[in-house]
Amino acid sequence: MAQLPSPFISHTRKVCSLYKRAIRALEDQNIERHEFRYNAVLLRQRFEKNRNIPDARIAKQLLLEGEEELFNNSHPDPSKFPNSPGGICHGRFVIPPDSVMDYWDPIEKARYPKYFAEREKLKVEYAKLYNKLYAETPEEVEKGKTNK
Repeated sequence: MAQLPSPFISHTRKVCSLYKRAIRALEDQNIERHEFRYNAVLLRQRFEKNRNIPDARIAKQLLLEGEEELFNNSHPDPSKFPNSPGGICHGRFVIPPDSVMDYWDPIEKARYPKYFAEREKLKVEYAKLYNKLYAETPEEVEKGKTNK
């Protein structure tokens, strides 16, 4: 499967995405709150004016013009949400692998006896399952006998 089919994105979703990005671009302009609200209302009015255009070619042309206008008027340093890609916290908190708990001190493990007892059982079951699924081939067994 070299190429995954991309889903069809409707014109309505494209327009909604453009509107949302335009509002975010207005927020990035560092204007006063009342000025932002005024400009947001004007922007909404522009979108509402072209809402019921029946001709798809004209609607698509307006969408392309809106994308170009957004690109030309976008802020050079747009704000990003902290946990979004490019934000200051993106990828900051790495979830450690489960194997880290094997290196806990016995005193630390003693605080959670039920958990670590269950964990040891699961490790044994996992090892059995692994050996069952990935059993050695006869060639590997012969190599092991000659190496010993």
